[in-house]
Amino acid sequence: MSGHSKWANIKRKKGKNDALRAKITTKISKEITIAARMGGGDPIGNMRLKLALQKAKENNIPKDNIQRAVQKGVGAAGGAGFDEVTYEGYGPGGAAVIAECNTDNRNRAAAAVRHAFSHHGGSLGESGCVGWMFKKKGILVVDRETVDEDAIMMLALDSGAEDVKADEDVFEIITAPGDFFTVQEALEKNGISTTASEISMIPDTTVALAGDAASTMQNLIDELEELDDVQEVYTNADLPDEDEE
Repeated sequence: MSGHSKWANIKRKKGKNDALRAKITTKISKEITIAARMGGGDPIGNMRLKLALQKAKENNIPKDNIQRAVQKGVGAAGGAGFDEVTYEGYGPGGAAVIAECNTDNRNRAAAAVRHAFSHHGGSLGESGCVGWMFKKKGILVVDRETVDEDAIMMLALDSGAEDVKADEDVFEIITAPGDFFTVQEALEKNGISTTASEISMIPDTTVALAGDAASTMQNLIDELEELDDVQEVYTNADLPDEDEE
């Protein structure tokens, strides 16, 4: 249980851009609508909707917006209007990048993602070219000052977590996707709050970037996240903390 949480580092960097923050409500509302279209409006039995609603709560999205998004999804044919497309490629220093999209125009999405890659010295690859480097995992982040290390490890592992990693400031609890909510509920029952929680794509290994390469990679991530069609961006780039840049 050791090491520096690069996932937490990336999550802190995400959203710092004001232009990106302005798009978060729209992106999450779209995800809620799609989840409701695919699996119905009841989060019980619809894990995708449950995750989307949790993300909406964490980002302080108004209840009216959430209700409209659910109703829009329930009132539509199953998934009609949006395609889910994943683009994979390489950024500066050969780091892997995955962009998950929900789009009503595949050609527009592909062109915009391709432009972002080329604009920052990267290249769009074939499907599967970097996906094998990542695994889907549940992540729950707990502030180190709020809980004892031995206690959080025992509770997390006993409730089904795969691993617990200690960062300088947080504990990072890793779960299989299917065990995510079980572990989360165990934390809640024991009065332990999380500072971040989601099901994410975690790289098996990372590529350390510094200087211009790190700056260019951050700009690539920012540009991709600013695209309306892009829902999530994942990378195995190990970027320096802001105070190290």
